Amino acid sequence: MNSPIQNAARIVPSARQLAWQELEFYSFIHFGVNTYTDKEWGLGDEDPTIFNPVEFDAKQWVDVCKSAGMKGLILTCKHHDGFCLWPSAFTEHSVKNSPWRGGNGDLVKEVADACREGGIRFGVYLSPWDRHDQRYGSSSYNDYFKDQLRELLTQYGDIFCVWFDGACGEGPNGLKQVYDWDGYYEVIRECQPNAVISVCGPDVRWCGNEAGHTRESEWSVVPAELQDCEKIQENSQHVDDGEFSKRANSRDENLGSRDAIAGKDKLIWYPAEVNTSIRPGWFYHASEDEQVRSLEELLNIYYKSVGGNATFLLNLPPDMRGLIHENDARRMAELGQTIRSTFQHNLASNAHASATEVLNENHAVDRLFDGNKDTFWCPREGTEHASIEIDLKEEQTFDTIVLKEQVLSGQRIEKVRLEYLDQGIWKPLIECTTIGYKRICRFTPVSARHIRLTIEESRWFPTLSAFEVYLSPRSVTAS
Repeated sequence: MNSPIQNAARIVPSARQLAWQELEFYSFIHFGVNTYTDKEWGLGDEDPTIFNPVEFDAKQWVDVCKSAGMKGLILTCKHHDGFCLWPSAFTEHSVKNSPWRGGNGDLVKEVADACREGGIRFGVYLSPWDRHDQRYGSSSYNDYFKDQLRELLTQYGDIFCVWFDGACGEGPNGLKQVYDWDGYYEVIRECQPNAVISVCGPDVRWCGNEAGHTRESEWSVVPAELQDCEKIQENSQHVDDGEFSKRANSRDENLGSRDAIAGKDKLIWYPAEVNTSIRPGWFYHASEDEQVRSLEELLNIYYKSVGGNATFLLNLPPDMRGLIHENDARRMAELGQTIRSTFQHNLASNAHASATEVLNENHAVDRLFDGNKDTFWCPREGTEHASIEIDLKEEQTFDTIVLKEQVLSGQRIEKVRLEYLDQGIWKPLIECTTIGYKRICRFTPVSARHIRLTIEESRWFPTLSAFEVYLSPRSVTAS
């Protein structure tokens, strides 16, 4: 009979979850009537005629995303104000009643087409809270919402993500809505079976904040009750604090340790996404033009999210012209250049390694260097501790090591230690906990030929699919 820890080690991602995580870094685009009212949350009574991005250029958005190395874009097709960026057949509160493109425009289509042409993925955000529609607060609103989902999921090609934030306030009649989450999910699975459903959904978990804060130990295997966390908080608005405190909460720092999962009835693969904005606000405000996050700050979030077993969703709010502002675009180009220059040359690509134990020839330790995500090293079942020595074949200077588990076999590693050999003495580099899809370890530059990785704690037995070594640019400068 398997132990609870063995059962946890066997939980793996779905194909859609793995494809999503491999994107690693992608953009949020908040754009709509709020851009023209200088607000974060619209009231729902905005006149569609205020929406007129006369210089709108979807290609510019995509080019900025690509300059940063982003692989996808999620568009706020409808925010809480209810204004639709496509000519929905189910409401008049949309671009079809704006002066933009003479009322014949479809911003969702132009962005989806630009993403496809630019080679990045396209996703949609559709707010379930609607402060404009009179149906909000009734069962007919759920039908309306599902009709709009179908429009977005059947008219704009392949969708990689449907992003729900679960906001649930009062509508124009002062009523609140009971959302038909299961019905929404059915529409998505029917129309876009390969799309992940994020945050208020079963596929991708909110990291618990919008500030870019990340956990030191990010587990993808967590209690199943986390799937209901955001829906419970938002849908019912005021859940009994005592009852809510008994449940796993996406804001908790410890979600997947042995203590956190002990006694839980069901565990699931539910990975985290870190979402934050490049500016203080989510929509564009001219007053924030000089408050764009620094390159150093963005790099720190990138390394701790993408390099901490999560993905990084960074908001880039276009301005009233319909363009991503020059300051934001410049920062994205700097970020992309720094990331590319850091990871362009893997110093371990021709390395050799030896391990304290190997399961068999198919899982030889040199699989770490073959560049194939499907091959991996592992020891025999039941071996929770192991050590690997890496020979770079010549002395190299480096400050970054990337580790990857073979997550199709589960997430298992709980604690590792890295050391380098200096004049016959093993000296410490860094210690870390979880690895998962990817862990980026950064430290003060050292010069060495030999590196040792010690897996001090793992579940059942560990796996590793990659060990990469890099030297980042010597200095980071930001304007």
